[in-house]
Amino acid sequence: MDDALLKLLKSVSTPTVCDALAGAHPNRVFTAYTRGTLVATAPDGPPIVGYACTGKIAGKTPSPESPDSIRERRLAYYRHMASAKKPAIAVIEDMDYPDCVGAFWGEINATLHKALGISGVLTNGVVRDLGDLPEDFPLVAGSVGPSLAFTHVTGFGTPVSVFGLDVRAGDLIHADRHGAVVIPPDAISGLHEGITRLVEAEKTLVDTAGEPGFDIARLVDAWSKFDKTRS
Repeated sequence: MDDALLKLLKSVSTPTVCDALAGAHPNRVFTAYTRGTLVATAPDGPPIVGYACTGKIAGKTPSPESPDSIRERRLAYYRHMASAKKPAIAVIEDMDYPDCVGAFWGEINATLHKALGISGVLTNGVVRDLGDLPEDFPLVAGSVGPSLAFTHVTGFGTPVSVFGLDVRAGDLIHADRHGAVVIPPDAISGLHEGITRLVEAEKTLVDTAGEPGFDIARLVDAWSKFDKTRS
């Protein structure tokens, strides 16, 4: 991913990226995106774009491990986040899903991750401190809640699953208030052109629909041109 593609990805929505990826492989079923409705802490902000730095947490019940073991794993997790390829997104699976109760994400943990160079978060877990989260650090989460409960890190650097989306460490992620998508490595080289063509084609179609005298005949003509532009 070069700087030009990164800049473009930060300017478009996740649905646009999904459509561009599907258009690049019309004969392949594209399924690498989240399912369900997520909570976005910055719904009007730009999308989160970066390489996945994965982790797993739990919080419904106390960990059977010693406090020292829990602490050492937490610090190892932070070292893992600090060493992630940038731009990086923390992709964290709460193993208690769908009954997540512990808010791993709040003012302190979000601030620490931002300071370590993480650009944002995708998680099926809980977020809190909505009025006190650091600026320019968007989170896309599963729910909002008040308590830490017994939240602890159970692992990191392994494959995770968030809202039906399987993510491996290093996967390129695009996420916003609609959800998230994994961008396959073989799609990166043609993605800039694919997104640009799609955005232009959609704009032409929408602009035509807003012109005086628009009717079904002009819709058929416009849709024909729209299809040709995308092909």
